[in-house]
Amino acid sequence: MEKRSEKLLKLLNELNVDGIFLTDLYNLRYFAGFTGTTGVALATKKGNFFYSDFRYRSQAEAQVSKMGFEFKEVSRGSLKYVGEHAEELGLKKIGFEDNNVTFATYQKLKEIFKAELVPVGEKIMYERMVKSDEEILMIKKAIEISDIAFSEALKVIKEGVSERELSAYMEYVQKKNGAEDKSFNTILASGVRSAMPHGVASDKKIQKEEFITMDFGAYYNGYVSDMTRTVYYGNNITERHKEIYNLVLEAQILGINTIKEGMMSDDVDKVVRNFLTEKGYGEYFGHGLGHGIGVEIHELPYLSSVSHIELKENMVVTSEPGLYFDGWGGVRIEDDVVVKKDGREVLNKSNKKLIIIEA
Repeated sequence: MEKRSEKLLKLLNELNVDGIFLTDLYNLRYFAGFTGTTGVALATKKGNFFYSDFRYRSQAEAQVSKMGFEFKEVSRGSLKYVGEHAEELGLKKIGFEDNNVTFATYQKLKEIFKAELVPVGEKIMYERMVKSDEEILMIKKAIEISDIAFSEALKVIKEGVSERELSAYMEYVQKKNGAEDKSFNTILASGVRSAMPHGVASDKKIQKEEFITMDFGAYYNGYVSDMTRTVYYGNNITERHKEIYNLVLEAQILGINTIKEGMMSDDVDKVVRNFLTEKGYGEYFGHGLGHGIGVEIHELPYLSSVSHIELKENMVVTSEPGLYFDGWGGVRIEDDVVVKKDGREVLNKSNKKLIIIEA
């Protein structure tokens, strides 16, 4: 864990600043070990400090001291003391998380810090991309929990069960098996709704002869899993359903097999996009191929045209192509994948071959 304060020191030097002010809860969890919801931190060359109110004193003291931060108690919502402390430390240039800070908070920071504010941009996110073995173990555990939830969900799919009921059951199974929480709102979309890539569970009831897409995940010890499976419910599957499913599966495996150290993140996306385009389905694949996961459900690097990052060993990314047809339905399949020097390791164990649940 101590390596993380080294990462902060490296950032201080790279950005040429005297301090970095942390407000984002994911960064606070990652760098300072804090799992509560109220607190801010200041990383400096003279030491690292975490500020929160009396409600978090014992929790924060225990958590942040392990990560090399000193706990400072402040009154609730008070940033004034942080400003005064920064002045005492003689900080002239302070980095702030411009991607996470609201304009109102920025105005407040300008008020409290008698220092030049320097945006840290995505640099701080780069520090979270390569995972330690310990982090990968947490992600694996989260994935094991989601794999269980998927196999349990298959047993309760039947006509008349609502998407919301099914998603609640999956979230319950995850918690029962050790998850702190779901890692995002479960996407459960059946029938024509499966054409919606982000079709969060609705009151729609499962019907015969339709696809059911389940995109869900668990938080375990601060780390996420993210998986998608699409199954067919009914007795009369059409050739079109089979064709679309198997095409997405082929694309998903191609995505996985393209992942390895040294590949550029946008090139992995391009390989799969070109494959689906050649098959005549490029226009029905409207989102990026995947993204990094860690303490947050969407992290760098993104396997998409918007992110040009070289893949490195121990990054964890998803491969999740999908094809969506309005008024008909869609298919998405997703696994979490660790980048290796000479290839990759797929962490999900759930079956990916077309599952047909008979009505």
